[in-house]
Amino acid sequence: MIRWVWAFLDRPAARFDECVGFWSTITGTAPSERRGAEREFLTLLPDPALFAAAGIKMQAVTGLGGVHLDFDVEDIPSSVRYALDLGADLVANHPGYAVLRSPYGQLFCFTPAGPEKSHPAPALAGPDGALSRLDQVCLDIGAADYYDESRFWTTLTGWDQSEASLPEFSRLRPKEPQPVQFLLQRLGEDRPTTAHIDLACSDTAATAAWHQSLGATLVERRTHWIVMSDPAGAPYCLTSRDPHGH
Repeated sequence: MIRWVWAFLDRPAARFDECVGFWSTITGTAPSERRGAEREFLTLLPDPALFAAAGIKMQAVTGLGGVHLDFDVEDIPSSVRYALDLGADLVANHPGYAVLRSPYGQLFCFTPAGPEKSHPAPALAGPDGALSRLDQVCLDIGAADYYDESRFWTTLTGWDQSEASLPEFSRLRPKEPQPVQFLLQRLGEDRPTTAHIDLACSDTAATAAWHQSLGATLVERRTHWIVMSDPAGAPYCLTSRDPHGH
């Protein structure tokens, strides 16, 4: 059983400090002390006054980076076996955690469950009062792989799947409070599954302007969302969903 889900932002080592500053600012968090053999990992910590649990981690990597998922579980070996039975591949077994790949290419990890978590962090008010919250990971799935890959994530998580407002999307919502839900997107091309971050916003235009002032780039305006890229060029979206999660 998945106890907690982490959105893990992998960013190029050369731009890592800049990205940490950007993501900590737009999520209202503070970076933890770095850890790991090369001090490559950190957690973005909510304000202690909120009594909220962290849900975002970052890693300095070689290459362009991206987004992966960490699942806190009670029993890593049995979780690995279950994922393998569903079609995942084992990438690496490290002391204390395992790295896997979904049937069509998305990396994720099983990590040990710690103390029971409290509620996720609430929405953050930007400089002009517009609210936003990082609350969703979008899995971008190749057209030919969509059915099998969607079934993999639905079964692995045990979350509730529902159709979204557009036919190329569906949602996976956790049964208990988690930092993020999943949006499954059927792409118009065939390629390995990847992931990007979505933020729910009360005012996408205002939030985009704030993010641009912090070093992000506006890529494309769509009807219900804005495509952005962070200071390292990683794509993410600002959506018009309710940042309160209703």
